[in-house]
Amino acid sequence: MTVEFALARAPRYRVAFLRWSGPWSDRKVRSQFEAVARWARANGLRTGKWVFREPGERQWETGIEVPRGGRSEGRIRIRTLRAATVARAVFDPEVVSPEVIYHGLNDWLRWRRREKKIRAVGSFRELYSGNPWTDRKAWSRTEIQYLVRR
Repeated sequence: MTVEFALARAPRYRVAFLRWSGPWSDRKVRSQFEAVARWARANGLRTGKWVFREPGERQWETGIEVPRGGRSEGRIRIRTLRAATVARAVFDPEVVSPEVIYHGLNDWLRWRRREKKIRAVGSFRELYSGNPWTDRKAWSRTEIQYLVRR
């Protein structure tokens, strides 16, 4: 499998999300995604991309893209992630280890900074086209994005 790193313009995403703090836990990530999916189903909302973010140190957000019309309710919040320039890589975690992609993308971004092609690198996010635990196609097209400033 070939993995390409590229600078691209990411669209705006309107996301229903849950946020929590604490240590990393795959079980927690999955349960939070499922809670947001249940909320979207209960409110009759179509869903789009599944988004996982780390907006701060040991803070996590799991969210699902929703159309206009959904409102925050309980612990579920609605937020619009602005359109932005991102460094991205799309890969299959069954073929290429995510650690390799993260390290490679970090090194690639470091060289772009040295070459003055970008000014700063922000937080990362992972995007899936559906539920990565039940949809093999969504899992095989994992996308990692780092926000960058030119």
